[in-house]
Amino acid sequence: MQTVLRRYSGKGAKELFDLLETRRADVEELLGGVKGLIAYTLVHSGDGGFSVTICQDKAGVDESVQKAKDWIAKNAGNIGAAAPEVTEGSVIAHVNKS
Repeated sequence: MQTVLRRYSGKGAKELFDLLETRRADVEELLGGVKGLIAYTLVHSGDGGFSVTICQDKAGVDESVQKAKDWIAKNAGNIGAAAPEVTEGSVIAHVNKS
């Protein structure tokens, strides 16, 4: 499994996450369509936020990054949020109690 964490902070991050919160259903539908998706979480930290995506492989992680980038450009480009800090890696342990 592969994971990507995208952290948004600084100029426009709060406004971006305010928008993402109001458009939650759109975001869930978009990221829910990523091939090999295992889990997706979007967190509003008050002054910005972050997302965590877990996929079966790197192709899924790459697809999720591209879909998020495209959605933000189309729906929130006017906000002017800085590009996220992106961290990727292989999953060592994953616990799901659902």
